[in-house]
Amino acid sequence: METRSTCAYCGVGCGVIIEHDDTRITGVRGDPDHPANRGRLCTKGSTLHLTARGSTRLEQPRLREHRDGERRDVDWDSALSVAADRLADIIREHGPESVAFYVSGQLLTEDYYVFNKLVRTVVGTNQIDTNSRLCMSSAVSGYKRSLGSDCVPGCYDDIDHADLLFIAGANPAWAHPVLYRRIEAARAANPGLRTIVVDPRRTDTARDADLHLQILPGTDIALFLGMLHVLIWEGFIDRRFIDGHTEGFEVLRERVRDFTPAVAAGLCGITPAQLVEAAQAFGRARAVTSLWCQGLNQSSHGTDANCALLNLHLATGQIGRPGAGPLSLTGQPNAMGGREVGAMATLLTGHRDLARSEDREAVARFWGVDSVPDKPGLPAVELFDAMHEGRIKAVWIACTNPAQSLPDQLKVEAALRKAEFVVVQEAFADAETAAFADLLLPAATWGEKSGTVTNSERCISRVRPAVPPPGAARADWWIATSFARALGRALGREDDIQRLFPWQSEAEVYAEHAASTQGRDLDIAGLSHQRLDQEGSLQWPVPDPRSKGTARLFTDLRFAHADGRARFVDTPHRMPAERVDARHPFSLNTGRLRDQWHGMTRTGTVGSLFQHTPEPAVHVHPADLARRRLASGDIVSLRSRRGELRVQVVASDEQAPGQLYMPMHWGRRSLAGGGANRLVAGHVDPVSRQPEFKHTAVRLERLELPWSLYALLEGDAAQLRPRLQPFLGSFDWASVVLVSGHSLQGAAPREAVVFRARAALAPDPALIESLAAALGLSESRPEADGKEPMLRYVDAGKGVVKRARFDGGRLVALLLAGESAAAAWIQPQWASGDLLGPLRRRLFAPSAQAPASLVPASRMVCLCHGVSESQIRDACGADQTLEGLQERLKCGTSCGSCMPELRRLLAESAPAA
Repeated sequence: METRSTCAYCGVGCGVIIEHDDTRITGVRGDPDHPANRGRLCTKGSTLHLTARGSTRLEQPRLREHRDGERRDVDWDSALSVAADRLADIIREHGPESVAFYVSGQLLTEDYYVFNKLVRTVVGTNQIDTNSRLCMSSAVSGYKRSLGSDCVPGCYDDIDHADLLFIAGANPAWAHPVLYRRIEAARAANPGLRTIVVDPRRTDTARDADLHLQILPGTDIALFLGMLHVLIWEGFIDRRFIDGHTEGFEVLRERVRDFTPAVAAGLCGITPAQLVEAAQAFGRARAVTSLWCQGLNQSSHGTDANCALLNLHLATGQIGRPGAGPLSLTGQPNAMGGREVGAMATLLTGHRDLARSEDREAVARFWGVDSVPDKPGLPAVELFDAMHEGRIKAVWIACTNPAQSLPDQLKVEAALRKAEFVVVQEAFADAETAAFADLLLPAATWGEKSGTVTNSERCISRVRPAVPPPGAARADWWIATSFARALGRALGREDDIQRLFPWQSEAEVYAEHAASTQGRDLDIAGLSHQRLDQEGSLQWPVPDPRSKGTARLFTDLRFAHADGRARFVDTPHRMPAERVDARHPFSLNTGRLRDQWHGMTRTGTVGSLFQHTPEPAVHVHPADLARRRLASGDIVSLRSRRGELRVQVVASDEQAPGQLYMPMHWGRRSLAGGGANRLVAGHVDPVSRQPEFKHTAVRLERLELPWSLYALLEGDAAQLRPRLQPFLGSFDWASVVLVSGHSLQGAAPREAVVFRARAALAPDPALIESLAAALGLSESRPEADGKEPMLRYVDAGKGVVKRARFDGGRLVALLLAGESAAAAWIQPQWASGDLLGPLRRRLFAPSAQAPASLVPASRMVCLCHGVSESQIRDACGADQTLEGLQERLKCGTSCGSCMPELRRLLAESAPAA
């Protein structure tokens, strides 16, 4: 059977077709009729069905009655009753503002709406915020200051009409791969289409660009001011548009007077010629579409950076027509939906502003309550700061993982431990935040839920269930509604609450949400679940049943400010909040990987998605490695002013010397001590309150850790990983990741979990024996489960312990302690599916050198067809073309996520050939 739905990952909002048998999801493919992707999916989306298995799912409410006690399974009535009684007691004793809710851009709009109404009408506070604060709140603030409302003026179709794509602080080749396929197609169809990329890193997106402006971290505003200087003094501005449709230009003109190309370029670390080239391209273009993401947003001056880019559009009249306009990208599937329902500390439903009394009164009338609270709630970072200080006593966390994703992780963990009551509403039992929960509530997830999401271009799509959720898991809107009723009873307001929360289906919730937007800028009064089911996805506003949606906003050049004029915003240049110095000389940047998403609670269960980037590492420029006598694979101490992270280094010339890069996906489930957010400060933008993830001052020091360990255990890797995670903190450095191998004779793909560790001294033998037991290689059970006997090697003098188990010549479990040289060749041989039985003796020989005939390991580039970097390089020749490479190896012919890398490898091989 097949069910049409929407992808659970980034804000592109791809349509998917779920293949299933009513009880189990068996496959997924892109929906050719969906306007966002037209049938394409990236590596993450095309493996969604592999995440639907239940090995890491939370299936039953679990309650811990005492902070140090064990959790026990309870039914839903008991769970909700306990939660309601505990929160009611806290509200009565400490007031409603002592209770907070932290929700997620992965919730559906219906879920978001119920939580928003619950917090404002039952709890009686505005203490609700969302993890979208971490990714798009600066874009929201920028749009509101410049254009008058939280909107995205452009659409994906603008890519096909533009003759300049200006991409700033975004790497869509990795973060939004399906949208990048559209960019590639537009460039192929229109040879005159130019791309300019602004990014401190030479990403795959930057390598593909006609011009890469590799600016210093945090200097975006200086760049845009310098470009505006050129636009003004070379006569590229649209004076008629400025005079007729904007305010504030003359003030900004005075600001940019001093930002000559030489001055601005000097601040940015680029040449004046590069800055002038970019400005002239922007000024001469018939239609400019700009795209940006976290590089602009995740900054202590992110709102100003957004406004500075919007200033360029306003100065040149590049808005409101095909191919011309700003198009911010979102990182979550429904970050836009959360903004629509006002599920943020300073917003109200329907894009209403909490600070405006008339907006508060309108919401109160619509909901039928006397009033809504007028005191703003705390944004994400401040919310957890208040919890750390004891002002927030209870927190309800839904569909997000703050113990992995928020900055200053040590403080966040301490805050969660200090809270009197922590509820975590989650689909995945192994999320880092689940460990802090007093009450765990099992939520339904992708493939099991019904509702809507809104993507980056304001396109609203239906999410539909294919299978029922496992065990007692329930839809998020149902959990929030049921809790609202339970809390109403606990507070003595049962009759009132039944009136406020009457819904029996998510369609009824959506109908109320749609009605709440009538007459607003995002008016969707003409939408319903039924209409979306009949007609497909539509872009808001959709004010009545006759409307077919709105592709572009401001086509009449009347903006959302009261006078209809857009605003030029005076944006001073400022450096990042934290400065590098002699003790912390490096700038650490964080971001995404091509094949992983957020905290990896979902993608981290699929072994094949680790093949391109297999392990947590910090990327360091080769010159910085050489100066510190380091090599790829060495373990270093990475220290900021907040803490230390021990991680391996890899050489990379993507970032400039003096800059480091670490993907943000890794957390405590993968790396001892957690991920990069352990180091990041809680500095926030003064307007948007969005934290600065893109620059942290750190120092890097070598660690001498001569003792090494390597372990591999084949099986359901996501299920096996919890066996090894408890050992992460037992070594000076350790990581645990999933790997996958080629299937044998058409069988399902093979998976394994790999554990690696380093230490200054050999650990206690009892620790090694305990780890061996977790691997099924216990000395006390040399034969187990009917498999072949365990093979053993011990060199007590050197502290070397080696154990292995084979099954029909296939390696299924391995422990190499004290000498792990064999890991370099064992893992690729295991992954290739080759039988390792004939190599047993070599595995246990001293130093375990690889057989000369074995091919060295190579990183996987094309996951869809299992094509490695070495295969691609071997196939590249003097006359090799991309089309010929694809015909020979099939790489890049499925999802296309590897296409930028294929072109790069082909270009690198051409001179040598």
